[in-house]
Amino acid sequence: MMKLVNDPCGIFCILFTYTSIIYADYVVIQWVVLHTMQDSLWAPFHIVLFNTFLLLLTVSHLRAMFSDPGTVPLSHTNVSLSDLRQVNEPLVKREDWTMCTRCEAYRPPRAHHCRICKRCIRRMDHHCPWINNCVGEKNQKYFVQFLFFVCIISAYTIMLVIMSWVRECRQCKLYDMDTRQTQVLHSVILIMESALFGMFVIAILYDQMDAIYNDQTTIEQTVYKRPNPLHRYIFSVICRWPKKSRSTSKINIRSV
Repeated sequence: MMKLVNDPCGIFCILFTYTSIIYADYVVIQWVVLHTMQDSLWAPFHIVLFNTFLLLLTVSHLRAMFSDPGTVPLSHTNVSLSDLRQVNEPLVKREDWTMCTRCEAYRPPRAHHCRICKRCIRRMDHHCPWINNCVGEKNQKYFVQFLFFVCIISAYTIMLVIMSWVRECRQCKLYDMDTRQTQVLHSVILIMESALFGMFVIAILYDQMDAIYNDQTTIEQTVYKRPNPLHRYIFSVICRWPKKSRSTSKINIRSV
């Protein structure tokens, strides 16, 4: 199991993520379901289903955060690349493996150095502060699962809030004005939170599925693809995705 990366931005994003999850669970149970479905069997059904999705989201997030993304082991001795290439290995390995000048690790093709983790990662996609870890060969599936459950919960939350507004609630008429205003305020904040997280995660999930389908990581797409969409520029700031520069459009990906 990986240790927690000591990155202030990543730690802040994790705290913000779980604060948002706890707040969403509180509002859905206390101010949406229990306020509008007290006398209905739909209340326990929605509470159990919503918290099941939250549990799956939390498990996938923790596995993506603490799983080894594919860290390349460090060399125990200081040897040169020419010496390592003389090891009795297949010709393809000897020619394609390179030496990282930063962590001095003998790394396979498509491995890249993460300046935050300070290690080379196999098939590194990007370093994501929302899991405070790199997305690489071994934990990308957990990262995709996390994105998938965020999309489901965002859509489910918006649906529950809309149902609470549309569905006639006899008990709601008995509440005082302050209670009803508090309920509306929490519902509006929850709608905004779910919509922002949902749109943001859908875009990332689409890029991840596109990268898997085309067998290209985000770093490789950044290096070799000319188009630089607006959402990729935004992700380069929010998710620390690599930015494309004109001078590096034709460099070898193994030197990144």
